[in-house]
Amino acid sequence: MNVVERFQTGLVLGGIVVGLGAGQIAGVPTIAESLLLPFLIVMLFAAFAGIPLSKLRRAFGNRRVLGASLGVNFLWNPLLAVALGAAFLVDHPALWVGLLMLLVTPCTDWYLIFTDLANGNVPLATSLLPYNLVLQLVLLPVYLSVFAGTLVDLQLGFLLESVLLVLFVPLVLAVVVRRIVVTQKGETWLENRFTPILGPTQVVFLSLAIAAMFASQGDVLLERPDVLAVLAVPVLAFYGINFLLGLAIGRVLDFSYGELACFNCTILSRNSPTALAIAVVAFPNEPLIALALVIGPLLELPLLAVVSRLLRGVDERGWDDLETVS
Repeated sequence: MNVVERFQTGLVLGGIVVGLGAGQIAGVPTIAESLLLPFLIVMLFAAFAGIPLSKLRRAFGNRRVLGASLGVNFLWNPLLAVALGAAFLVDHPALWVGLLMLLVTPCTDWYLIFTDLANGNVPLATSLLPYNLVLQLVLLPVYLSVFAGTLVDLQLGFLLESVLLVLFVPLVLAVVVRRIVVTQKGETWLENRFTPILGPTQVVFLSLAIAAMFASQGDVLLERPDVLAVLAVPVLAFYGINFLLGLAIGRVLDFSYGELACFNCTILSRNSPTALAIAVVAFPNEPLIALALVIGPLLELPLLAVVSRLLRGVDERGWDDLETVS
């Protein structure tokens, strides 16, 4: 993890502060609104360019972890998001939609770092990446049309156009650029020179996008200073429930510790930048949805650090020894 990635939470907070301050200057909100989408597209290109879609087949080498992670991420988590929203956000429909978008989009980058911190199986985690990306691109419009249509104004055609513009365009561009780089420079140059700059680029442009969003919507967002507290409860519940669920599934399916750490990080880490990009374009009149997705990383990164430490504690108590005995 380089310096820029290590301080992502601070950069996001800085983007919020700078955006709120700049938004008070005449003319800045209009400029910021025009810059928001370009910043998000560059951020997503950097995220997608680091994903080796050509390695989709590798995950089939461990179908237990693959099947379990896909089942939790794309079947269980949407239902859990609806249940948590019904329990804690019934009076806040826009925040409920934001929570839904956060919880149904599994991470496509950060969970590798926390898998490594937990001494988990990083190559296995890497092989799951393309599935998490492709399935969330396909299923996010489905989840929103099924679960969010009654909460906020949702035009399915506009949503699909938003997904095409914001997600598939940078994805296709990323695939093309990766292929050109490999052809011209080779795999070694790609891994050693090109890929390392993508993480910092993603963090920087995410922070710029957040600053632009707060500059353009600051007046509206300042009216809801309670959003962090309101969202913290269901997000904490999500992490607590899924952490225990991950341990239970790992025991039932006889995961090794490396598989367990990979699996838990996969089902807990969320892809708030991708969800944020969709929210900004698909729900321009619901800034609280985007705000919920900005708050996501502020809660997620500290929680994932705690999760990685808890997992190491599980390892120290002899998970693999218990698995052998069982």
